[in-house]
Amino acid sequence: MEELKDRILDLVANTRKGTLDRNDIAKKLNLTHALELAEFDRLMDAMEEEALLFRARGNCYMTREQYGAAEGVLHINRYGTGYVDREGNASVMIVPARLNGAMNGDTVVVNIDRKNGSDAYGYVTGSVLHILKRAKTTVIGTYIDTPRGPRFWPDEEVFRGNSISIQEPEGFKPLPGMKVLARIDTYGNPLELTWLKTLGFKDDPGMDLLSVLLDHGIDPEYPEDVMKQAEAMRQSVSDEECEGREDLTSVLTITIDGDDSKDFDDAVSVEVTSEGWKLLVSIADVSHYVTEGSPLDREAAERGTSSYVIDRVVGMLPRQLSNGICSLNPNVVRLTNTCEMNVNTSGIITSFRVYPSYICSDARMTYAKVNAIYDGDQELRTEYAHLLELLEALRDCADSIRAHRVAEGAIDFESDEADIRVDETGKPISVEVKQRGHAERIIEDCMIAANVSVAKLMKEQDIPCIYRIHAEPSEKKLNSYAQMAYMLGHPFNAKNGVSPREIQRYLNSVEHTPEYPVLSFQMLRCMAKAVYDKQCLGHFGLAEQEYLHFTSPIRRYPDLIVHRMLRRYYFEQDYSHRDRDEELVHRYAESSSERERAADNAEYECEDMKKAEYMSTRIGMTAEGVITSVKNFGVYVTLPNTIEGIVRVDSLYDGYYRYDERRLALINDRTKTIYRIGDTITVKVLAASIAARTVEFGVVRAGGGKVKEKAETGKPKHRTRSRAARKAEQYGTPLNVKKRGTSSGKGRNKNGRSKKR
Repeated sequence: MEELKDRILDLVANTRKGTLDRNDIAKKLNLTHALELAEFDRLMDAMEEEALLFRARGNCYMTREQYGAAEGVLHINRYGTGYVDREGNASVMIVPARLNGAMNGDTVVVNIDRKNGSDAYGYVTGSVLHILKRAKTTVIGTYIDTPRGPRFWPDEEVFRGNSISIQEPEGFKPLPGMKVLARIDTYGNPLELTWLKTLGFKDDPGMDLLSVLLDHGIDPEYPEDVMKQAEAMRQSVSDEECEGREDLTSVLTITIDGDDSKDFDDAVSVEVTSEGWKLLVSIADVSHYVTEGSPLDREAAERGTSSYVIDRVVGMLPRQLSNGICSLNPNVVRLTNTCEMNVNTSGIITSFRVYPSYICSDARMTYAKVNAIYDGDQELRTEYAHLLELLEALRDCADSIRAHRVAEGAIDFESDEADIRVDETGKPISVEVKQRGHAERIIEDCMIAANVSVAKLMKEQDIPCIYRIHAEPSEKKLNSYAQMAYMLGHPFNAKNGVSPREIQRYLNSVEHTPEYPVLSFQMLRCMAKAVYDKQCLGHFGLAEQEYLHFTSPIRRYPDLIVHRMLRRYYFEQDYSHRDRDEELVHRYAESSSERERAADNAEYECEDMKKAEYMSTRIGMTAEGVITSVKNFGVYVTLPNTIEGIVRVDSLYDGYYRYDERRLALINDRTKTIYRIGDTITVKVLAASIAARTVEFGVVRAGGGKVKEKAETGKPKHRTRSRAARKAEQYGTPLNVKKRGTSSGKGRNKNGRSKKR
């Protein structure tokens, strides 16, 4: 059957499109026997159903490529718009009305609109033709009270148009408000479900976050066999386990992490040399404990990454490992793999070596304490006097590494991360910008240096590996950015592409302008998303030819695989599994990229939900914000504390606004009022939906000015207030807009480490 399918596709693909009907195909394939023809007809029907073949005029056939269709994974953003990436081509953007039932993560076939130019960000538009594979296998819902008794009501709106049939266990008694996780047995109408687990009740503390996590396939609970293996794990290192490893227990070594961190997978040490510094980055050897094919390994591969949402962590590994034997806790021996780098005073890594080791961390330091020490806190400097020399050498070494990396063209995107605090019931009590100091940058620089060094080693040794790659931005996106930058008064030359150094030079040139936050944020939007790949294709943002993730094996599966391959091929020189490992790293790279995306989406959804909940108690509050995006239906405004909301065009009561896509602006031709990216405006909170995770703003007077108006007759406007003017005052509409700005961004995890790298 598969052979016949390949023959059909090959024949149609190599014939002028739309010229072969079903009979023509059968004849050219010499299918004459009745059984052959019956099988052929069934296969042709199936290929149409799978969107492998499409009918043209006269019932003639075309392949996907001939028809203008493409296959890919659908990613839906928080505004409901879908995107399908195509290798070597512009991504396909799909508005909600054209998703045709497809959901985030589904593998779909999309129809690309003909005579279709790209939008302002370099996308082409299209629609979903066929869903090849569903990503979502479960659904979460709440039982609601109805005259016929409690009824299962899905949390996701996309399912609510279907009638629902749920198979419940014998003796199960649903109650109004009960939250349930169910398996999707059959998509369609009815949507057929089977009860899997009762989660609790919708108003239980933390139930909102748990529902989001489970919806993205992130389960805080581990399977029984995984927990059994974790609980049996020895919590101390034996002498036998240290054999064959370098003893670094006498080397002054520390960990530096966030105040709330409990999993320490990296430790640093530095020594001043005649040439500069000897920097040691020692990473927990998780691969020693998570052995290939074990329950722990299978679960870690399935999860792909730890997930950090608001006030909780769902670890890739159980706490017995992440907080126990694998964590580089102070004053206990731990197994590690060390990257030892010789760094000269110019920040260049002149040589390095990687080897198995064991350490005993001398102190568990926090970013807050180290930053305070650098700022001159005398009490802390006295308490940690024995570490001052190390901390100062570490700062000087890391700063030199960063200066060299930036000089080589690495792009430094500074973005604000939200620090959301909740009370014991999970209610948000504050939303502020998370502070990031010198210590956070130092650790980031040391980790990047180690990642680059290990990547060079793996490439030189031709070891099967998972690399971290970051493609250069598309020409279309850069051209669109150049158009926006020109409108903001800061021209950007994007002809024939640009290098990372040119981008950083441009960002440096506008750093002290009011428009810089928006220019930096929009440049970040131009960047491709970093992903995992078995090929070493370079990292554009870091301006590195070789890069991977080596430094966080407790919380990222690709790092664990790098450690495993490093031991197998470099330390032990075992090449017996090469063919199998090449296939494994390819599969793990793809799955890890998907799980990283799921974890990021869960984090963003939880943040948006808590921000909406925070603003729901502040209806009527006014604040100054910056326009960070303009659409035909309104403008998005970001407040200094990172909360984003929309000002809908239909809330502007001073007249008709048209959308100027070229200028990325909403324009009122009568009043000459313009809303564009980078403008600072004062807004009032009109509404906040926790369920939809959205905030809506209205615009109020800014600075007490008046709208600039010009009468058609050239005479002053009549001073009597019109009905529109009274409405404007009542609802709060734009009366003055000034340019300035701040922006927001997301990109760091709970430990303060960059996730965009």
